Amino acid sequence: MELPDRERAEIRPEKIRGYLLSSSHPSGQHKSSVYFGLGYTFENWERLSADLLALAQSGDAERVPSLYGEKFRIVGRIVGPNGRSVVLLSIWLRGHGDPIPRLVTAYPAR
Repeated sequence: MELPDRERAEIRPEKIRGYLLSSSHPSGQHKSSVYFGLGYTFENWERLSADLLALAQSGDAERVPSLYGEKFRIVGRIVGPNGRSVVLLSIWLRGHGDPIPRLVTAYPAR
């Protein structure tokens, strides 16, 4: 299935800069090494955001249970600025009463 309202999907800048690319964030620090290894940096954080949005807009979404609204899992490959790639599992949430799907997290799929 498609991510509902996928053309309106959104990623807040602090989700990229302060979480996925943060080597000091308590739960994001382990993810940052993956993104740095793909060539993403603080200077090109917008590229990571664009690549994750492209995944949300083209990937197959699977609805997963959530108490916080409609939650979706999308698995797909992204290619970083240095040409390396990884298959990511990304989680998107449309909160109660909010039609816009927003990125919650993204990390390498197992």
